[in-house]
Amino acid sequence: MTASDSSTLSHDHERISTIYPLIDTHTHFDAPVFDHDRTTLAQQAYERGVRHLVLVGYLARHFERMYETKHALTATDAIQDKDWDNRDRPPIPVTHIALGLHPFYIEQHTDQHLADMAQILGQKRPIAIGEIGLDTFTDAMKVPAVFAKQRQFFCAQLDMAVAHQLPVMLHIRKAHAEALAILKAHDYDAQQLGGIAHSFSGGEQEAKAFVKLGFKLGVTGQVTNPNAKKLRRAISAAVNAHGISCLVLETDCPDMTPIMCQTAGDSASALGQSPDDEWGAPSTAGCAHNRNVPANLPWVLASLSELLEIPIDELAKQLWQNSNDALQTRWPYPV
Repeated sequence: MTASDSSTLSHDHERISTIYPLIDTHTHFDAPVFDHDRTTLAQQAYERGVRHLVLVGYLARHFERMYETKHALTATDAIQDKDWDNRDRPPIPVTHIALGLHPFYIEQHTDQHLADMAQILGQKRPIAIGEIGLDTFTDAMKVPAVFAKQRQFFCAQLDMAVAHQLPVMLHIRKAHAEALAILKAHDYDAQQLGGIAHSFSGGEQEAKAFVKLGFKLGVTGQVTNPNAKKLRRAISAAVNAHGISCLVLETDCPDMTPIMCQTAGDSASALGQSPDDEWGAPSTAGCAHNRNVPANLPWVLASLSELLEIPIDELAKQLWQNSNDALQTRWPYPV
């Protein structure tokens, strides 16, 4: 870290010294990389203002793990809550679940997974469907048959969202035009049902197009990187056109680590390295991947406030409302 970096970091610490209520709209907090310290990290997140977080699905075989994680976190907090006045540990954020079959893992998905997901939706209503969408990040995913299957699963899950009146969380990577075409032709109406374009990575016109359809743009730790010029321009353009009501915050943990929280290597996404090698257990995490955590969300808030030149307290309150709108919830803003 250079002297200049140190000065900037000190300034950032001052900006997030005040705690603002936040909603982490997209996490993979059920991943094995959190198994050894998940409860501690959840408590730290609450101390930093995170009041709600969403576990987002990507593979059918992990749906049960997500519900088990939610149950474990809820049970832990309930045990402490029985003796609230004498509790020696902080509470933890309320945990929610979104179920979805991720396009990056398309070759692992089967029609039975769609049927199983539809059954779960009827039994254990999640907060949203996601993450779903289109992804042509690798050459293998551009193969016509593979991309056709992505489109099939995307449309099938949009159908489920309409049937159950649930918002969707979109994963769109290097396929924004194709995704927009599908969304414009589909019965799914984000103006009515909400929805989030998770970890938005498109350009200025695409950002405005998704917002026009009714989606909020998910802002991650990538916005903390001054070199992420395309992303920062896209966010600014969307806000200039539609106001700050078009944004929500997310960590996408353990990915998208804010630049000031990185300790080794780089912030490359674990998702996208290999469909067969997800975020590993703590012993295999190593320096190749900086583990992001929900407690880092205030850094995203501070960087977004600086980028948009909007007071951080005003922005935090609006982002809370935006998250409610996107997820079709009515969580009161803590005072």
